[in-house]
Amino acid sequence: MSVRRALVPGSFDPVTNGHLDIIERAAGLFDEVRVVVARNASKSPLFSLDERLEMLQDVCSPLKNVTVHTFDGLLVQYAIDCKAQVIVKGLRAVSDFEYELQMALMNRRLADRVETVFLMTGADYSYLSSNIVKEIARLGGAVEGLVPESVEKRLRQKLAEQRRETV
Repeated sequence: MSVRRALVPGSFDPVTNGHLDIIERAAGLFDEVRVVVARNASKSPLFSLDERLEMLQDVCSPLKNVTVHTFDGLLVQYAIDCKAQVIVKGLRAVSDFEYELQMALMNRRLADRVETVFLMTGADYSYLSSNIVKEIARLGGAVEGLVPESVEKRLRQKLAEQRRETV
């Protein structure tokens, strides 16, 4: 029987409990899961690529079949290169589905041997996004329960550094 390798892609800026929920569930479904962080030059992330990798490695360390990587370029080509059969995408709302369906269909056109699997996020995380977490934290709100504890600490430190730099 062949190994079923799946990719869970994202920018993870920062990783949220919603992301972690999808990663953990994917780890239960597939033999190997690669969490892959996109090198996206068009975005201006709060955390550097290395910081995002470190946070993901920390929170994913209990999951023995999960590794963390980066990729550049087309996700579907990366999937082919690393012999992944599946791309796992988390969905929060219908608006997510519309965009992700377009991406899945295009990926299928580019590489019909790579499937996309959609996992509905848990109800507790259906409203959660990295952008919302960053905005709440910037404005001094509580983000406990929205991100892993280690990520919350790094988020507070990063925002404190930014405030010091702008003063």
